[in-house]
Amino acid sequence: MEFLTVLWLPILLSAVLVFIVSSLIHMVFKYHNSEFKLLPGEDAILAAMREHGVTRGMYAFPRCETMKQMGEPEVIAKYEQGPVGYLKVGPNGPPAMGKALGLWFLMTLIVGVFTAYLAWFALGSGGEYMDIFRFISTASFMAYGLGALADGIWMNSPWSSVFKHLLDALIYGLCTAGVFAWLWPTL
Repeated sequence: MEFLTVLWLPILLSAVLVFIVSSLIHMVFKYHNSEFKLLPGEDAILAAMREHGVTRGMYAFPRCETMKQMGEPEVIAKYEQGPVGYLKVGPNGPPAMGKALGLWFLMTLIVGVFTAYLAWFALGSGGEYMDIFRFISTASFMAYGLGALADGIWMNSPWSSVFKHLLDALIYGLCTAGVFAWLWPTL
């Protein structure tokens, strides 16, 4: 746990910087706004979902209980007819932005802690700025970004969205690396 006492400042400052940069990305640059489309017939679809008791959770459609069912002609017909997708439903009410932002900041702290842990045991104290920068940027990019690839592969997220999230991860990784390399303890 020595790494926490030595690296608490870069952990905290990198989390704050990533939080600020992510806020700028979403509130000023807004390149993520194009990721979500308006659902055609939204009012009718929402009414039907309420009528059928769709509640918070994750849904797949069409949905099979077993892999064997996927080969049945009527299921294949459903897939071919479409639509095919995944639906994430949140709780009713306005989005809880305060809670989400708090959890996002907590995640940036957790990424900082794990990145610091890896770097501390891989690099130790001292070291060259670029070695520290390279290691931290790679580790934090992986933490912030590789989940987006899984979403593209398994959850049908559009690749344009995946690449935007990878760009964010690259920016966050570079910010994190800059703070750590700047404040890394010397021998």
